[in-house]
Amino acid sequence: MQDDLTTDLSILESHLDGMLGRIHENSLTLRRFQLFEKKLLSLNSLSEMVELILTDAREFFDLDVISFCLIDEKQELAGYLAEDGYKASSHPGLVFLRDKELLRATFGFAILPYLGAWKSAKCAEFFPNLEKKIASVAIIPLTRRGKYLGSLNLGSFDPVRFVDSMATDFVEHMASVVSMCLENHLNFEILRRTSLMDTLTGVNNRRFLEQRLGEEIDRSQRSAEPLTCFFLDIDFFKAVNDRHGHQIGDQVLALVAQTVREQLRNNDVLARYGGEEFVALLSNIDEVIAVDIAERIRSKIKTLEIDCGEEKQFITISIGVATYVPADEAMHDTKEIAESLIHCADDALYQAKHSGRDRVICSGIISDNRQRASKKAI
Repeated sequence: MQDDLTTDLSILESHLDGMLGRIHENSLTLRRFQLFEKKLLSLNSLSEMVELILTDAREFFDLDVISFCLIDEKQELAGYLAEDGYKASSHPGLVFLRDKELLRATFGFAILPYLGAWKSAKCAEFFPNLEKKIASVAIIPLTRRGKYLGSLNLGSFDPVRFVDSMATDFVEHMASVVSMCLENHLNFEILRRTSLMDTLTGVNNRRFLEQRLGEEIDRSQRSAEPLTCFFLDIDFFKAVNDRHGHQIGDQVLALVAQTVREQLRNNDVLARYGGEEFVALLSNIDEVIAVDIAERIRSKIKTLEIDCGEEKQFITISIGVATYVPADEAMHDTKEIAESLIHCADDALYQAKHSGRDRVICSGIISDNRQRASKKAI
């Protein structure tokens, strides 16, 4: 009898130790969740959120693999991130989905996370470029107001790290917080670009250009790298409007903007300056390379055709180029340099217009020394 009681007591103590261990483990997990949420809620941009999830979350939750899927139907998110200096292509864990079909096929109408063993047919598209096969996963849908935003995907080489019998309270709570933050950042990016975007052409507007120009010059001075400005103007645009109407003119503006954008890098700035004029800012591009890029743009525009019904409308463009090269490591008057850069590119465009159009004219290099000399001469 005494032996039975001793055995029962040992079993109870063992169960109690196990319960206390799980309570302690759950307490630590909850603490990690709270710290992660606090950091997540303090972020200021979509790029910061992506960085936190793909980098810090692995350490927070001791994960082997993590990926982050974002629905990007308009293929804009990579551009949004690039404008903030985040190169999506260098982060294989970031996946852009063209539509919600993958998520709908995986989660259906229940929209519940999948926890369990790795199944290639179910999991492979959520974890691209794997170097080692994952044993267990948690694929968590991110939704707000019944709309799919993406998914957060956690992977482990441990086959019992994620199993289908696990409680999902923590996971679903985290999904709610991540979804809320993601929706807020996406809405902010849309709002920011709506106020700084030309709705007709889909590129930035003059207000955005004026804001970024100062930032780019400051960056150029800090890095001692050149900054090139293109001033672009569609040739005979008024004649296109007069002959074919403003609807065709709008098509020309949108097509030209799209074509120019395709010839630039993601981190270059393109803005509609007014009417049929555009301005581009190309960081760390010197005068020789700038002229090559401008010529490539000019040649590409010349191949465009606009269907006007009974006839085709061909387009040409004139481009003025100016490059700012910091003369020394000192920080000089940003406003004066900005005005001079735009002015020199505009002068070069004027020369291109008055020497036959459909050409690129380069005004040369402006520098801090030239700025001071020009100011003194005035």
